[in-house]
Amino acid sequence: MTVPPDDLSLAGGFPPGDLEQWRALAAGVLKKAGAGELTGAEAEERLATRLPDGLSARPLYTAEGGHPLPGPPGFPPFVRGGRPEGAVLGGWQVRQRHADPVPARLNEALLTDLELGVAALWLVVGEGGLPVAELPAALDGVLLDLAPVVLDAGAEFGPAARELLALFAARGVAPGAALGGLGADPLGVRAATGRDVALTEAVELAVRCARAYPGVRALVVDGLPYHEAGGSPAQELGCSLATGVAYLRALTGAGLTVDEALGQLEFRYAVDADQFLGIAKLRAARRLWARVAEVSGATPAAGAQRQHAVTSRVMMTRRDPWVNMLRTTVACLAAGVGGADAVTVLPFDEALGRSDGFARRIARNTSTILVAESHLGRVIDPAGGSWYVEALTEELATAAWAWFQEVEAAGGQAAALASGLVEERLAETWAARSRRLATRREPITGVSEFPLLDEEPVVREPAPPAPGGGLPRVRRDDAFEALRARSDAALAATGRRPAVFLATLGPVAAHTARATFAANLFQAGGVEPVRAAGPVDPATVAAEFRASGAGLACLCGADAAYAEQAAEVATALAEAGARRVYLAGRLPERPAGVDELVFLGGDAAATLDGALELMGVAR
Repeated sequence: MTVPPDDLSLAGGFPPGDLEQWRALAAGVLKKAGAGELTGAEAEERLATRLPDGLSARPLYTAEGGHPLPGPPGFPPFVRGGRPEGAVLGGWQVRQRHADPVPARLNEALLTDLELGVAALWLVVGEGGLPVAELPAALDGVLLDLAPVVLDAGAEFGPAARELLALFAARGVAPGAALGGLGADPLGVRAATGRDVALTEAVELAVRCARAYPGVRALVVDGLPYHEAGGSPAQELGCSLATGVAYLRALTGAGLTVDEALGQLEFRYAVDADQFLGIAKLRAARRLWARVAEVSGATPAAGAQRQHAVTSRVMMTRRDPWVNMLRTTVACLAAGVGGADAVTVLPFDEALGRSDGFARRIARNTSTILVAESHLGRVIDPAGGSWYVEALTEELATAAWAWFQEVEAAGGQAAALASGLVEERLAETWAARSRRLATRREPITGVSEFPLLDEEPVVREPAPPAPGGGLPRVRRDDAFEALRARSDAALAATGRRPAVFLATLGPVAAHTARATFAANLFQAGGVEPVRAAGPVDPATVAAEFRASGAGLACLCGADAAYAEQAAEVATALAEAGARRVYLAGRLPERPAGVDELVFLGGDAAATLDGALELMGVAR
């Protein structure tokens, strides 16, 4: 029997509820957890998760949240995508990055990528990559009217662009059939390297492409330098918006119409393993740029922002790099769901040097699996209609617009870079995030959480260094990587890592949780935990400590055991030669003989730095 749609009640059998009822229930649960008496609104606020840019993820979203209507996909303000069909017809463009300076080796890698699923090539040319003159050799056998070539030449964008355009002619590719991007981004070069590059040549290339090469975009607005300097999503969007506006002014000043100028720009954004922020970032970017296009007098269709999403370098780790495969998969999913036109998945070993063939294969297959096997592209704007995503998109767009207005008030992106405004604000953001990383409130799997000291390191051939001199480049694992490097040096010099003795008090069931916490904490800094054969007491702990060969000690047990034995055990450890005695747990008062408490939310990086210092491990 077929049930008429009007008679189908998805909530049938459930009593009606409302927001106030939910809040009352949430307050009751929090009261049982020890939060005290809370109003419904206070309970909702207590359950919110703080996000960058002053945003928060609330525990519950409803249709009454006042979310603006984003419009249909492919129409202004393009929140739901730049094309009405989304990625349904063929997924997103899989664009793989290559920075090999050896032409023959690079050519082999490019042809392999194209044969096995890559649709476009992103080439680092000039400093940090392939010499400009070697571009024809590297692209030997590449069909330039089928496989778009996107250049990333930094300050050498002019010579590289002329080389590629000449190669189109030499290969017999008609101007109307040429595909790709010339990668001119003078303000991006200023941000990344500190070099001042005039807009003149970039504008000339854009005019040339607009007149003769309809399939080639001359300029890119690269948000990666701001993300990789530690900037927040709103700061990356605001800087990109200010850069795009500067280019738009220059292009229209050179005689291009607004629509023609918009057609010469592609925007590049980072996406990381915070999938919802990644989705919202791409949606907010399109909304913001559509507004710029609207007030600039563009036709409605011209305001669709062309987006290239790249998995974040900041999130990639050097220790346990295999976990990067999971991070880049989530980031790629966010890029696809967020509506990116082109996606680059960086290989999992990118932070270690020149990626090998296996890593490049996994990178390109990540997009293939999401498109061909998971069918991610078959739904247009999969996140559309989610009250959480719609609210987060609007809130992020508002924060980014406020930062964009501040940059414009400072004279525009070039002036804000020159004055140090951008660097100062990004540094403040990174300092706040660094505190969360140091306290492990933002954990890094395989680095600050669940590290493996005996893991075989992954070694790669060194990659050409990227040009520097501008905004700093940071990674989430920087603080812990520095600690682990000191431990590695000690191991190489002495044959043993610095060690901490875990003095376990009471039965196994009572001390396991805190002993596991302490072992995890100290391993994050390269300090090897050594456990006693069994529970210790004041009479046995000194002998156990001496036998361990450790320089430090940490008490691990239940609060009751601490009350009875901590002072005596700590004193015995100090007398046995322990340079510092830690206790795992947050107690109202530090027991006599205990030098430091270690607990969830404490400054792990500072504790570990101090531990290595006490054991004479040089920085």
